[in-house]
Amino acid sequence: MRLTFLGCGTSTGVPVIGCDCPVCTSTDPKNARTRSSLLVSIDSKDPSRNIPRNILIDTSPDFRTQAIREGLRRVDAVLYTHYHADHVHGIDDLRSFNRIQNEEPIPCYGTTETMDSITSAFAYIFSTPGARNQQLGWKPNLTANTFDCPFELFGTDIIPVEIKHGRATVTGFRIGNGAYLTDCSSIPDESKELLHGLDLLILGALRNNPHPAHLSIPEAVEISGELKPKRTILTHIGHSVDSANQSPVLPEGVEYAYDGLSIEL
Repeated sequence: MRLTFLGCGTSTGVPVIGCDCPVCTSTDPKNARTRSSLLVSIDSKDPSRNIPRNILIDTSPDFRTQAIREGLRRVDAVLYTHYHADHVHGIDDLRSFNRIQNEEPIPCYGTTETMDSITSAFAYIFSTPGARNQQLGWKPNLTANTFDCPFELFGTDIIPVEIKHGRATVTGFRIGNGAYLTDCSSIPDESKELLHGLDLLILGALRNNPHPAHLSIPEAVEISGELKPKRTILTHIGHSVDSANQSPVLPEGVEYAYDGLSIEL
């Protein structure tokens, strides 16, 4: 399984529009962050198929740019953490993958609350089947699916993990020995029980100072120390963090994500 950070930035992205701070004006590519999304590529268990299955976690507003940058040619499923704009609003660009994949529908998964919000906001996609014709135009061909327990995709267990995002409850995912928890302000004890024995923990950490809806970097480091994964990578990073120069400095075993970072698990 390969995990690729399509984006690791907060809702504004970095650089922030109109900002002249040292990080936003940095020329180091590690300080340029598109909105957060992860690509999970799973090796096929079918001996007749030699290409991996690609699962997206969220479709950020920067999805088109991310897909072109990474040479992405296939999307087999999408997992949604929640329905906020910076995690959903690239959904229309999935139509290009329908075209590549012979107009096959792409299944999208989220909690009932998440999928209700997405299907309502993007009714033009979900109210009628996706198609390319004169009546309907060219729109994504997607299916809306919900979960309330672990499920399987392409022979791989997907374990939803409930986390808090301020007052809201959103979804992280454990896939194999990796977990992706973005937009997280705290992790309930029952969810922590699902996060032991990880090789990799990907955890949102917005900035060094506290925030009501996101973990700070010190808080994320503390959670990493409690869960003890082999490796922790911080994502959903704001423009006050100079990850190119490791500021703030992180303890051993914890590091900053950057766009395009790819990891084998």
